Amino acid sequence: MSAPETLLEIRDLAVRFPTADGLVNAVDGLSFSVHRGETFCIVGESGSGKSVTNLAILGLVNRKRAQITGEALFKGRDLLPLSNEQLRRIRGKEMAMIFQDPFACLHPMYRVGDQLVEAIEAHERVPKRVARRRVVELLGQVGIPNPNQRFDDYPHQYSGGMRQRAMIAMALVNNPEILIADEPTTALDVTVQAQILELIDRVKRDFDVGVILITHDLGVVADVAQRVMVMYAGRAMEVGTRDEVFGKPLHPYTWGLLESIPRVDQKIALLRPIEGSPPSLIFVPPGCPFHPRCPHAFAPCDEERPDLRDRGAGHEEACHLSVDDKRRLWREREAARLAEAV
Repeated sequence: MSAPETLLEIRDLAVRFPTADGLVNAVDGLSFSVHRGETFCIVGESGSGKSVTNLAILGLVNRKRAQITGEALFKGRDLLPLSNEQLRRIRGKEMAMIFQDPFACLHPMYRVGDQLVEAIEAHERVPKRVARRRVVELLGQVGIPNPNQRFDDYPHQYSGGMRQRAMIAMALVNNPEILIADEPTTALDVTVQAQILELIDRVKRDFDVGVILITHDLGVVADVAQRVMVMYAGRAMEVGTRDEVFGKPLHPYTWGLLESIPRVDQKIALLRPIEGSPPSLIFVPPGCPFHPRCPHAFAPCDEERPDLRDRGAGHEEACHLSVDDKRRLWREREAARLAEAV
């Protein structure tokens, strides 16, 4: 079986914002790849750099106000040196993004269908009737009822779930190869969340695209991810398949995230929040940025920055503890948690 096609490869990406208080290290030396036909989830607390990473890839970070270094290779072509005009030809055509708040992204004074037609016309010269027919068909494909009638509705006439479906349709209207979804289920009720996630998963299969899903919800990750990257303070703490990250996690920060959510295999939900708060991105601690909150930190952690290392089969993590120690500590923590739940 041949290896999946790599659509996007990020190498040592850094995004820094000069401010009056100092340099904000929003993204600090990030590397990962995204393959065709997979859902790659980026998870972490608010302020960990998840959204800034993808905005930088798409050229949506103001370069006059940010220092961006590294490489973002889309099918072998580095996106970072491209001009705004070159990026506009790619953005929405070959790479598209679904933003958190569809109501803020859809213009309230224009009909939803006309906004999707405009997205087509930005990249193609097609007759209006052809563009309308394509949009109506796509609105139906993403589950909007009566798409021919709903084409002429305004955003306020759509429900929250329908607006998110319209944004997914807008992202797909030019058949992109990479779809970036930034917290696509925020502010939706649980039932609609499940429908949107199922829709994104179906879109991935039907259109054979690579999906980057940004979220802080590990329940979402468990449902749809093939691979997961855990971020903290602008850095990757752990990268691996969903089964590896959930079943055999190697980084103490990942342990903290997993222990802070309820589990269906326990009658009593015992949640262990991670003590402390994420650091200021202006004053990131030396060494491992998680060490002030880590119960297992020892001497090198506060001085030496741990590299992201492959521990086998592509399971990477950045921690000074040995793999044997980490496996032992994780087993002990799990045993203690189970004992408390009895």
